[in-house]
Amino acid sequence: MSIHFAASRRRPGSALARHLTVPRSMQAVNDNHGEGDRAIIDNPLLRATLEHFAAHGLGAAAEARNQAEDAFLSEDAESYRHWLAVCRMLDRRMAGRLARRPPGA
Repeated sequence: MSIHFAASRRRPGSALARHLTVPRSMQAVNDNHGEGDRAIIDNPLLRATLEHFAAHGLGAAAEARNQAEDAFLSEDAESYRHWLAVCRMLDRRMAGRLARRPPGA
């Protein structure tokens, strides 16, 4: 038995066209044209986190945790806060466990 496809005569209103058409509210928009958006894009912590992720891939959160632990043990509070923030941006749970438990304990 052969199967024949009969296209709808109402192309814009067909079931397939309605399914494949992206609603206007769901389409991508250019999100870098407002002053509020510019603050997010120029965020130094976000930039540092993205660069760290680019360098370490999926292990970036664990590497940030290790950096935070090393900074804590060397009593460098500023570096500890930085690496904890990077870890928090990549993996909140891991950063939460690190912040509750002193590194090395």
